[in-house]
Formats: sequence, structure tokens, C-alpha cells
Amino acid sequence: MKIYARTLTIAGSDSGGGAGIQADLKTFAALGCYGMSVLTALTAQNTKAVTGIFPVPPAFIAEQLKAVLSDIGTDAVKIGMLHSPEVIEVVAKTLVEFGVTNIVLDPVMVAKSGDKLLQDEAVDALKSYLLPIATLITPNLPETSVLLGRTVELQADMPQAAVDLLRLGAGAVLVKGGHLITDDSADLLYLATSEHHWFSTARIDTKNSHGTGCTLSSAIAAGLAKGLSVVEAVSAAKTYLTQALRTGAEYRLGHGHGPVHHFYDFWTH
Repeated sequence: MKIYARTLTIAGSDSGGGAGIQADLKTFAALGCYGMSVLTALTAQNTKAVTGIFPVPPAFIAEQLKAVLSDIGTDAVKIGMLHSPEVIEVVAKTLVEFGVTNIVLDPVMVAKSGDKLLQDEAVDALKSYLLPIATLITPNLPETSVLLGRTVELQADMPQAAVDLLRLGAGAVLVKGGHLITDDSADLLYLATSEHHWFSTARIDTKNSHGTGCTLSSAIAAGLAKGLSVVEAVSAAKTYLTQALRTGAEYRLGHGHGPVHHFYDFWTH
């Protein structure tokens, strides 16, 4: 019998379809994985703003997780929007209970529109419960600054920031440089072994960048589910996202930040 590469996303729903659970499932499908989802919150959201957040109770998040893991299982997990300390704790404890590995944590704190998606008190819970079990964390520069309690905004700041993030317990850190004021977008992958790699791509001129963080972390999880190493999975995910951004730049959807083109390899108009 054939088997699927199984991927699970634990994140919030984006009613506009460009980020969150929707972006994750599209990415999993585009990269040949069987996607499953555990919803942590519903958002009323479009290309311009998040106008409302309806959190899912922690007990029901645990129920969703146990339903999936006790029957289907998973080869990799992507974790996105977790809005409260209670949710973070229940997700971490359930993943440990089922012995889940290949955990990619995208510490979503602020939406592209600037709307806050994480309670202040949840940052400590993130450090205590999730970072120590994560295979890889993928913070951008503002998220890196919040996690470290200091401003990280220059490319020269990124190596030390990565080292300091590793001390919080994750197996590897990908500090994303999308917020750099440079012609290139440089991301730094740092492993616990001190092995590190820069991934630099030319910056693509596009407004359609909604969901890039979700898409990248999901693509990395897909790579891990298919047996790639962390370095290989990050490299492949960067290639996928770059092409999804480049192709998506040709489209117009909504009046704000549109989505990337997750299925560029399968259909275009």
C-alpha cells in the first residue's frame, strides 16, 4: 500500500484564504503532502485587515489534536497562531504526549496589516512550552525582537540573535530578513551544532505578500515530512515561496496585500 507524507497545521483560520490554515493546506497540497488541520481561532480577515478574532477553547483544541494524532498521526507539524498561554500549553503538552517530532513553529504575533494576534502574556508561555520541543522556529525580525526583548533590525544583528534564540531551546532557528531595508531578502538558518546558512533571494516587487510566513513554515514542514533534513527543507521551501511570490505578483485580488500563488506549478490564467 502507498503511504502519504502526513502534515498537520495548528493555526488560525483566515477567512480571506491567503494566510493561516488556508495557506498551510494549500502549501501542503502543492508540495504533495496530505494536510490536516487543528483550528486555534477564527479570524474575520481580508487583504486589508483583521476585523475580528474568535478563539477556540483550549479543551476543544486538545480534542481536535487527539482525534488526529490517535488515528492518523503525522510526519510533521506546523504551528502558527496560538493566541493565549492556555492554548500554547495545551498544544505543547498534547504534542509531547503523542511523541510528535518535526515541529516547525512560526511564532505569529502580528498580522501583515499590523493587527496584533498574540497576547502579551503568551510570549513567556511560548518560550517555556513550545520552543524547547520545536525542531525549527521561523521568526521574522519583529518577532525575534519580541522573543529576545531587544531590537533586532539589521542583518548584522541576525547571527547573534539566532544564537540567543537557540539558547531558548529550539533545535534550529531561521531568522527571516524580510523586514530588512535591503535589495535582497536574506534569511539566516542556524542549527544547534553551530552550522549555519544564509539564504538570500532578490526582493520581489509585489503587494501580494499576505501569508508568506505561513507558506514558508508549511513548506518547510512538508519537506521534513518527506524526509528532507532541516537544511534541505528550508532550501526547498525558500525556492517554492520565491516562485509563488514571483507568480502571484501578476495577479490582483482584494484592495490590500493579496496572496502568493500557491499552485503556480499546476494552474495559471
